[in-house]
Amino acid sequence: MANKEVSYGSGLKTQLAGFSLTTAEILYRLPDHPSLLQSYIWQEYDVAPRFPKLKSFLDFWTAKLDGKLFRVTVAHSELIRPAELRLVGTELKVH
Repeated sequence: MANKEVSYGSGLKTQLAGFSLTTAEILYRLPDHPSLLQSYIWQEYDVAPRFPKLKSFLDFWTAKLDGKLFRVTVAHSELIRPAELRLVGTELKVH
């Protein structure tokens, strides 16, 4: 049987697999002027709390790009709201 891989651009399938939109603000030092910081915004569907796509991107950045990372701030829906959904089984009517 073939190994199925999640397609990161497939919308609903991606969300059902546990992925949701992740935004990271990456502050890095300019290679020619290390005392100056530059901001880069990264967005991708990723899984909290491990963020494999973000970690892969940051590994690429560290290995291939000259700008040294200063700080990474992550925003993800599971970090800012409860991840649990509860359905109400009763409805009360007041006259």
